[in-house]
Amino acid sequence: MALPQILPSPSSSFTYKPHLNPSNFFLIPQFNNPQCQFSSKLLLQHRRRRNSNGIRCSASSSFPEKHHTGSPKSDDVVELPLFPLPLVLFPGAILPLQIFEFRYRIMMHTLLQTDLRFGVIYSDSATGTADVGCVGEVVKHERLVDDRFFLICKGQERFRVNKLVRSKPYLVAEVTWLEDRPSANGEDDVDGLANEVESYMKDVIRLSNRLNGKPEKEATDLRRNLFPTPFSFFVGSTFEGAPREQQALLELEDTAMRLKREKETLRNTLNYLSAASAVKDVFPSS
Repeated sequence: MALPQILPSPSSSFTYKPHLNPSNFFLIPQFNNPQCQFSSKLLLQHRRRRNSNGIRCSASSSFPEKHHTGSPKSDDVVELPLFPLPLVLFPGAILPLQIFEFRYRIMMHTLLQTDLRFGVIYSDSATGTADVGCVGEVVKHERLVDDRFFLICKGQERFRVNKLVRSKPYLVAEVTWLEDRPSANGEDDVDGLANEVESYMKDVIRLSNRLNGKPEKEATDLRRNLFPTPFSFFVGSTFEGAPREQQALLELEDTAMRLKREKETLRNTLNYLSAASAVKDVFPSS
């Protein structure tokens, strides 16, 4: 059930540092790891139709080693205020926002009196508003004299919208929580898949650095002791510039399927970068 597009452009409600991609096929991965601080362009071979949204949001990652033990149960039904945005938030990811539109300033005043949690849900003019999102928990905030807010939010649980409770002054929905289920065939080695994905990421980083004239320093320990599920969310969060692909990854309820899809994306990216590197070796000035 896709939510109706009853709000104006989501970008009118918040600001962030924009980065316009030269091509709709490129991703700007951001790794919050001191051993591989970089920003490079990766080619995404889209499974779905090309994305017209080339905006990059200033976000980083802070993924816990394991899910916190206080996570709500998947059959719980709760009401949650929603904030439609042209981006996808993953569990564990960090998202800075500036809130200035009146209705969302009202929402912030309410949240400051309660639990500081709201639903971030992907929305664009072409596909409308998704029905799966991620809770953003305000971990830091600053209220300015003109009643704007600067926020630092951290992604928590995923949710699915069951129905809208109200739409004014801001969206509130009844939601249930999403958790990954065991793999259908029960034979997938998710830890092995996570290691393969990490290996592809390292190769992509190395070749990206080479093509951008940077030292080919090997990135080590990208998983940082993450279990496969939070690691799959971390990988998905690096696919900035392709929010529809990110949304598809967020909606999957199978860790192995998510890792396999990310592995294919990274493999396609690596093939492209390898070809580009070979051309650069033959024609160094190109």
